[in-house]
Amino acid sequence: MDDVDAVQAQIARNMLASGDWVTARLDGVAYLEKAPLNYWMTAVAYRIFGVHDWAARLPHALAVVLLCWVTYRFGRWAFEEAAGLYAGIALSTCVGLFLFTRILIPDAVLTLAITGAVWAWLRLLEPDAESWLRWSCMLGGCLGVGLLLKGLIAVVFPVMAALAYMALTHRLFSWAAWRRLHLGLAIPVTLAIAVPWYVLATARNPPHFAFSLHSGPGEYRGFFWFYFFNEHLLRFLGLRYPRDYNTVPRLWFWVLNLVWIFPWSFYLLSAPTLDCKPTSRAGRTRLMAACWIGAVMLFFTFSTTQEYYSMPIYPALALLVGSVLSSDSRWVRTGTYVLLVTCTILFALLSAVLLSVWRLPAPGDIYQALTQHPEAYTLSLGHIRDLTLNAFAYLKLPLGLAALAFGGCALALVFSRNYIRRTVLVVAASMIVFFQAARIALIRFDSYLGSYPLAESLQKSPPGELIEADSYYAFSSVFFYANRTALLLNGRNNNLEYGSYAPGAPNVFIDDNKFISLWTAESRCYLLAYGTEMPHLEQLVGRTNLHVVAENAGNYLLTNRPLIGSGQ
Repeated sequence: MDDVDAVQAQIARNMLASGDWVTARLDGVAYLEKAPLNYWMTAVAYRIFGVHDWAARLPHALAVVLLCWVTYRFGRWAFEEAAGLYAGIALSTCVGLFLFTRILIPDAVLTLAITGAVWAWLRLLEPDAESWLRWSCMLGGCLGVGLLLKGLIAVVFPVMAALAYMALTHRLFSWAAWRRLHLGLAIPVTLAIAVPWYVLATARNPPHFAFSLHSGPGEYRGFFWFYFFNEHLLRFLGLRYPRDYNTVPRLWFWVLNLVWIFPWSFYLLSAPTLDCKPTSRAGRTRLMAACWIGAVMLFFTFSTTQEYYSMPIYPALALLVGSVLSSDSRWVRTGTYVLLVTCTILFALLSAVLLSVWRLPAPGDIYQALTQHPEAYTLSLGHIRDLTLNAFAYLKLPLGLAALAFGGCALALVFSRNYIRRTVLVVAASMIVFFQAARIALIRFDSYLGSYPLAESLQKSPPGELIEADSYYAFSSVFFYANRTALLLNGRNNNLEYGSYAPGAPNVFIDDNKFISLWTAESRCYLLAYGTEMPHLEQLVGRTNLHVVAENAGNYLLTNRPLIGSGQ
């Protein structure tokens, strides 16, 4: 897809092609805001399988499978086999994990690293702790890997959770407890994994050290300042420049987790009744899970947030769900009953929508039936506001499958609600069907969320200079599929702005005057432009000088010279 999805994939491709695995680059411009492990994983997949979109996604898919397995093993160790199995199933079939792993962001892999660190810390504190060498190395390894995935929060979250846990169990000031952690081994392992890249990135992107708390246009202070001050401290405070992001309202950030863990969220209603006393391994694990959830949510309550920032708590919620389901209490039956009612309501709503659009035609592409809300796109799920009732006419098959999933789940729960194992299997199977419906729906949005057809047309066209009439992110999938760079018309903004001020940065940013001179020259040029940019472009060079090569979802690939045999 356009935006961050193809950007991440293209950075990995650029690393592989250039041999520079330290400094990420887009369009030749230094891209300094993210740690590199996400790119390295993708680049290794490219090296093995070739550069393909599916190869870009493969490491993340495998990491999510590993995350679910680790959660199962964590639950089995803490509670029992059934609880671990339920926890793994709950995590693998919850809405949030499916939804937020459709994009090449490192948060799922970060969640795996945090889960491993929390489990290792808890195991090292156990009275009968065994294999301390392995678990101390795992603690250090997970923290180091996390630092290479998303920076300091990979350490902040597990450490905050663990310190809260130790305080509540009266071991925060216990020398014996700290000795059990063997931090003399864990910390060197963490540093050995993470520090080399940070040192190299700082050395290769001077000035080496700056400590200003002001962030504004035209300022370049090297990697160290941008990464640690601008991306960590000033982003947390909401003072980062450029401000190309938004934040979810705090209340919604908390409440929406019930949606992200759906359909298992109803079983969390009984989580407060569980025994969290540190007198048993199960109680200690539940207490750690509560501290884990509290640390992440408290941190983001005082910071800027996106919908998926709470992903690191999903395994903790899944562990609590597994513990609840294995308890076979009356609360479990209550949760199942509420889930049955909810699935019935969802079945009725989806069926009503399907019936209302059944006879509506679905000509052309789905984008014709959508509205646009650019002001919402700084949030991960901003495009949801683009949906209209008419758009569902293009989604009849996924609507039918989704209705079947929830209707079948409700019917099956009527007969299995008194049997926990059957209930879990019914709900999991229903979610698998629902995810297939969601996958089919996402395919219908391919042309709206990506620009693959424009990339195909560009590759089939004669050679020429490529220009983009916006920031790099606007048509990033074209750059990935066509493997092209471009001049950016009035696109010196967002995440490439800072690197554009670095010494020796390529001059890929052009203004209207430069565009006019290029477009009216004899050599062929191509332009990627949103439909909303067309009036401005016509003012600059005239409508007759804008020849359409291809159109996709209301956006265009244009050229300044007619293509022979095109009839333009």
